[in-house]
Amino acid sequence: MTQLAQQRSAKTSSKVIYTAKTHTTGGRENGVSRSSDGRLDIKLSPPGSSRTGTNPEQLFAAGWSACFEGAIGVVAHKKKIKLPVDLAIDAEVDLNSDDGEYFLSARLNVSMPGIERSVAQGLVEAAAQVCPYSKATSGNIAVTYNVI
Repeated sequence: MTQLAQQRSAKTSSKVIYTAKTHTTGGRENGVSRSSDGRLDIKLSPPGSSRTGTNPEQLFAAGWSACFEGAIGVVAHKKKIKLPVDLAIDAEVDLNSDDGEYFLSARLNVSMPGIERSVAQGLVEAAAQVCPYSKATSGNIAVTYNVI
């Protein structure tokens, strides 16, 4: 267990509400990933490849943007703000390389039509403190949250 994980478990008692389980073989080059419940069964391919399949960066972007939209909903509900039905998040996850070292960076572009910009910005900032993906990436990768 990492020091941070030890600190978190020492600070709070938590209840696991869900565990995602997948089995992956072949990696990003020519892999397959399947979930234990059979609901996910995908082929993997390198980013930018014309091969059939998706890549880990696309999967991360999809998961993070879905989670972030849920976090905005939690924050808006607490503040009694009605969100537009056409709220949308365009997530961009970059796979970067510097001298053979790989790292990620990301942008979440949030559209909330009909919501005043300052209110939308406040919801996005609060959601970044609620979303588990945003918490996991905070201080670990460069992330920009844009209200568009």
